[in-house]
Amino acid sequence: MQVRKLVIGAAIAATALLSACGTSQPQPVLAAGSQNSSTQTTTSTTTSTTTPTTTSSAAETSTSSSTSSTTKTTTKTTTTKPKPKTTTPQPQPPAQPSAAPCSAAAKACISLSTNQSWLMDNGKVVYGPVKITTGRPGHLTPPGTFRVQWKDKDHKSKEFNMAPMPYSVFFNGGIAFHQGSLSVKSHGCIHLSMAAAQKYFASLSVGDVVEVVR
Repeated sequence: MQVRKLVIGAAIAATALLSACGTSQPQPVLAAGSQNSSTQTTTSTTTSTTTPTTTSSAAETSTSSSTSSTTKTTTKTTTTKPKPKTTTPQPQPPAQPSAAPCSAAAKACISLSTNQSWLMDNGKVVYGPVKITTGRPGHLTPPGTFRVQWKDKDHKSKEFNMAPMPYSVFFNGGIAFHQGSLSVKSHGCIHLSMAAAQKYFASLSVGDVVEVVR
């Protein structure tokens, strides 16, 4: 009798323990083989569930890497404008003296029609033409062939109130080359600029031929 009471008490205690865990019915006790099979199934299910997540992450990483690689390899192209070519200006040949209407014997030539004069040597022009003014009406410069008679660097005209005649080179009586106005006619002389008068004074010597042509 005591043994039976102990068995009944143990059963009641077991029932109370199972109720405390929240299970209304006792769970069947599975064999060792069955429990392992259930565990394997659960593991297999868990593995197959997590695999797509890993694959998706790998795909996203691959796509991100590909995009990043494409962005890095993109380069901008720039167009360089060609520089304009520069040309070096070529030196111009020196101007050739114009021909003078006088003979090869003349050292100085005067053209009354063009108001020009030249210095010459053996028929070649060595200076000029230069602009001149000649005699006014009533005091015209006569054409002809003459020779230098004398020179006076600081000459003053006694005939015309001591008018200055710098760098005078006389070749026909009182007619001379000298520095004077290039806009006012003379009393027969040949007016030259200061530079030309200095050149004629230095270049012409007594006895040199001066030709005056119309």
